[in-house]
Amino acid sequence: MAFVIAVAQRKGGAGKSTIAANLATAYAEQGQRVALLDVDPQHSLSRWDELRGRSAKARPLHFEAPSGWRVPGILDRLRRDSDVVLLDTAPHDDTDARVAIRSSDLVLVPLQPSAADLWSMDATLDLAKKEGRKVLLVLNRAPASGRLLDSVTAAIRDRGLPLAGATIGNRTAFAQAFMAGLGAVEAAPKGVAAEEMRALAAALRGA
Repeated sequence: MAFVIAVAQRKGGAGKSTIAANLATAYAEQGQRVALLDVDPQHSLSRWDELRGRSAKARPLHFEAPSGWRVPGILDRLRRDSDVVLLDTAPHDDTDARVAIRSSDLVLVPLQPSAADLWSMDATLDLAKKEGRKVLLVLNRAPASGRLLDSVTAAIRDRGLPLAGATIGNRTAFAQAFMAGLGAVEAAPKGVAAEEMRALAAALRGA
């Protein structure tokens, strides 16, 4: 039975699509059967998947871009045939986001170390709570250190929210890999970005 992860955040630009793609390739690197669903109407992952077909570095994974209402039926099939299923959700569509969250085992909420990201995540957390789903926050595009990073981390912990021990840095390697239809573990497997994504993949399976 597949482990289903919905990558969700009400605020646009938090890095949902990049994280979903990189997690999918990190799990594929481990030899797991991975499915990636693009439920975001911007369809950034659909373009990414098209580019994958041109690269010999791309590992096999199953990709679909269904409408939100079709997600539960598709997941019924994919749960039987996959080890991990990742859903990239819409930032502003409560209906599609609700369907994706309801269908997941874990809701991963990426946020950049900023006040705007911190404030905007509450809508996603409320959705997950109403659907009875476990959540995990992950800091994305984070600097190595700084007062803002410390303040955001402290605010998360003060609220008693679960924060992944793995942090994703602000690295151009993620953007470069994405533009080639790859994950960091495929484009630069020995790089720091790849190691960060492997650490996050491991943290999610243990959540």
